[in-house]
Amino acid sequence: MAGVRLAPSGAEGDPGSGIRIVDAGDAAVLLELEAAIDPSVNARAIAIAAAVAVEGRAGVRDVIPTYRSVAVHFDPLVADVDGLRDLLRRAANSAAAAKDGALVEVPVAYGGEHGPDLDEVATFAKLSPAAVIERHCATEYRVFMLGFLPGFAYMGSVDDSIAAPRKATPRTRIPAGSVGIAGRQTGIYPRQSPGGWQLIGRTGLQVFDPFRSPASLFAPGDRVRFVAAAGIGDQGSGIKNIGALDARVEALDPRSPIPDPHRRVTVLNPGLFTTIQDLGRWGHQDRGVPVAGPMDRRSYRLANALVGNPPGAAALEATLLGPELRIEQPARVAIAGADLSASIDGSALAPDSMRACGAGSVLRFGERRHGTRVYIAFDGGIDVPLVLGSRATTVVCGLGGVDGRALKAGDRLQLGESMQPGGNASGFAPQVIEGGARLRIMRGPQDEYFDQSALDLLQRTRFTISPQSDRMGYRLVGSERTRLTMQGGPGPFGPGAMISDATFIGGLQIPPSGEPILLMADRQTTGGYPQIATVITADLPLAGQLAPGDWIEFALCTRNEAIVALREQEEALRAV
Repeated sequence: MAGVRLAPSGAEGDPGSGIRIVDAGDAAVLLELEAAIDPSVNARAIAIAAAVAVEGRAGVRDVIPTYRSVAVHFDPLVADVDGLRDLLRRAANSAAAAKDGALVEVPVAYGGEHGPDLDEVATFAKLSPAAVIERHCATEYRVFMLGFLPGFAYMGSVDDSIAAPRKATPRTRIPAGSVGIAGRQTGIYPRQSPGGWQLIGRTGLQVFDPFRSPASLFAPGDRVRFVAAAGIGDQGSGIKNIGALDARVEALDPRSPIPDPHRRVTVLNPGLFTTIQDLGRWGHQDRGVPVAGPMDRRSYRLANALVGNPPGAAALEATLLGPELRIEQPARVAIAGADLSASIDGSALAPDSMRACGAGSVLRFGERRHGTRVYIAFDGGIDVPLVLGSRATTVVCGLGGVDGRALKAGDRLQLGESMQPGGNASGFAPQVIEGGARLRIMRGPQDEYFDQSALDLLQRTRFTISPQSDRMGYRLVGSERTRLTMQGGPGPFGPGAMISDATFIGGLQIPPSGEPILLMADRQTTGGYPQIATVITADLPLAGQLAPGDWIEFALCTRNEAIVALREQEEALRAV
């Protein structure tokens, strides 16, 4: 069926309103407006998102406006998806365009060590560096959306004369506060990170601070003006408070002291990439903050249930090589997920089981037998400070857990107060990974970029997980014959290109190489590659137990099949 374009799965259009609503797996829907980067289209998206969010519908986790769409993430076992589609339609037909947000003035030290690409942009524009600075400062920019990193605002539109393209080879390290240009977009890097934008200056403003309310200096719809400054040392707030921004800069008590713990766990050896995780940091994706949380939600939930914790208690996730932990006071300990040959004081501890430990007991791990990620729960949970409402660690953003990083030897983890006796996993079917997994998918949300042959090829190919894979996503490798070819989609960028849009956990992005990227727990909240399909919620735990070198196959399923599978999984967890 090569050459036959796909009709988007689950799409509902309203010819009179110019909208389209598509499924993004079983846990999200996406409303799409006109495929254009335009202030009026963006203002409509922001207004629709606000109208949906204010409703406070049961099960809704996040509402995110982008350049020209609104993504709604929800709990598929709680939310009424048909009701959400109706709400989106009504909001699209009735919500007035959002008014302009606050005006934020940003002082920038241009050129030199702060703007190493200013001369390159000047050469591109056939202007002097001073003229580039003048033109960059002459425009009042609109914040279209936030993504890439927490607090990173995509602003436009840059004067055509200085709209230099991204660098051919991205930098591996860009300092926080760097101001860049990428075509007609400009933006500020909130933290040190890799990136490919042309760096023309740097600001001393802290554009994202998780201990400030709100954490992000910018919001969709805000206006931004750059002002040339002599340096980045003492730039003050740089904010001209207009209207709503006054209420957005309230400072929070950032680091209130933690009382002396009565129960602790000491990290003797951290193992490999051991982090603290809970159910994730929902409610902040509109400011570019990833959700994080466990890669294998099923095993994480099971470990908590076995020690009597509520489903969202903070636990440990370790990858391939488990940690060595000393339990300083009596506690119940459970492990679930991968079988990494766990033992307590030399006595084997089977996967998906719990044991009561005395003071000084040591939990160790050995040989990997199967699976990739093991979850370690203690009764009472791990009591680290909440950051934006969650204890989950997102290392790429430096958020949550212990200083936003993986654990290291010498860390001492405080445990919370134990609430109730633990459960029993007898009758709970173990999840054993034997070199790979077949994952069920739903089409979309951007399957219109592909013809039917691409979807057929996706389902008959066995992919291998590349070593260039992590908690953000798995790069999947097939062969030259199994690369998925994009066709022209909606929008101004031509074949195979799209306006950056919301991303979804389990989304299968297809970059120009044709090799899929399976988006996982720490994924960026927005991306520029179309997502041909989305792994269903019930099968994400299987994906979370895979490692580089393992295989993945995909099979289409319906929303109803996805919900039945998730309900069965939830009922099994509740029985523990």
